[in-house]
Parts: sequence; structure tokens; C-alpha cells
Amino acid sequence: MPLAASASPATRARLIHITFGLLLSGMMSFIVSGIATLRALGFTVTAAAPGEAVVTWLGAWAVSWSIAFPVVLVVAPLVRKIVARLYGAA
Repeated sequence: MPLAASASPATRARLIHITFGLLLSGMMSFIVSGIATLRALGFTVTAAAPGEAVVTWLGAWAVSWSIAFPVVLVVAPLVRKIVARLYGAA
């Protein structure tokens, strides 16, 4: 049974929007913070102390995700409107 299968259509739509934002922001911030951490620490430092690099990365990711998630929720509707105008969709 899908999540929130018994919820109203409006509730399901809202949950889909929030879940999409949660997953998208989590994945994107994980990748970007990892790349930024690797660049900031340097590959040789990261290879020499991988445990410290991972702890630094996860700390950076936590901060990034806490910012990215609400931003995605606010910006996504605006981006959908811009894309709809670009392609003439209603």
C-alpha cells in the first residue's frame, strides 16, 4: 500500500510536494557538500585521514540540507511557473 493512500487528494499532493523537496534537497546537498569538502580539504588530506574528512563532510551536509530543504519548498513553485511559461503549458 502506498504511503498516505487513504489521505485526501489535497493532503496527498502536499505530502508529495514536501517529500519531493526533502529527497531532492537531501541528495543535492549531499553531493555538493561532498565535492566542496573534498576541494576544501584537498585530496591528499582526505586520503590521509578519511575518517576526519567524512565527519567534516557530514557536518557540512547537515548545515547545507537544513538550508536547502526550505529553499526548495519555497523556490520549486516559482520554477514550475517559469518552466510552464517557457513551454506554454497551463
